[in-house]
Amino acid sequence: MVYRYRPEVLEQLARHGVVPKPTTPPTTARSVVNDIYRYELRLLRDRYLVGEFSKQAYYDKVVETRNRYPVMAILTRFWTLSELEDRPATNTPSRA
Repeated sequence: MVYRYRPEVLEQLARHGVVPKPTTPPTTARSVVNDIYRYELRLLRDRYLVGEFSKQAYYDKVVETRNRYPVMAILTRFWTLSELEDRPATNTPSRA
């Protein structure tokens, strides 16, 4: 199956180094981004546990990290263009 990703979704995915092929299911692309996101959160937790920053700073950094991944808040069914959106506009004159 071929997927036509929305341009804004492709842009957000590319920010994290994820460039899906047209045959890549949105759920697979989301899983990759989710793994990157969780890895970043684990690194933050490890840094907090060794005392690199306070609990409040840790919370702030978690929120900053979450805000860098807005694509995770979009349901995958909205990552692609529907068939109707994918069709070119036609300029057919209306009949009076």
